[in-house]
Amino acid sequence: MEILGKILGNEARVKIMRLFLLNKSKSFKTKDIIKRSRVRSDVVQRELRVLASVNFIKKRLRTPLEWFFDSSFKYAGEFEDLLVRSDNLNKEKLLDYFRKVGRVKLVIASGVFIKNNNSRVDLLIVGDRMKRGKIEDGVRRLEAEIGAELVYAVFETKEFIYRLSMYDKLIRDILDYPHEILLQAKELSRTLTLAK
Repeated sequence: MEILGKILGNEARVKIMRLFLLNKSKSFKTKDIIKRSRVRSDVVQRELRVLASVNFIKKRLRTPLEWFFDSSFKYAGEFEDLLVRSDNLNKEKLLDYFRKVGRVKLVIASGVFIKNNNSRVDLLIVGDRMKRGKIEDGVRRLEAEIGAELVYAVFETKEFIYRLSMYDKLIRDILDYPHEILLQAKELSRTLTLAK
């Protein structure tokens, strides 16, 4: 994201543009853009003016005012290729969001991270003594970074192994379809190998 931020002016603009590109049919109040992008209010105001001046977004004159993606934007496809379809799965950076949430033993990315719209979840986290609040905070920060709401599942190791042994539909849907294992503890390697 640093490179794109430098090319496009700043990281805040990249976050806001991704938010609109990934949610083309939605409109957002300014306070929602601030919350979802995790960008300061004054910066969001400035970036909205810039993006509106080039017809990337438009105002919907309601009370309160709402912003939406301008579907007639001339370079929509090019920006979508650059900001949405390009590889946004930086393994180490993604794992950094969950380093201090407990004893994480397995992290699997799918869905938005591997450009698969048919995935049931975008992120699976398995571990022990995990702090749900810190996981939610990591997910929210990650959502702001990539511009999309994430569907995620969190399991304690015992529960995950039990569900895996019972051929739980959610677990099977994650493992049987395209995904990428970002982190895997040795103790789960054998379990996952046997489950295939």
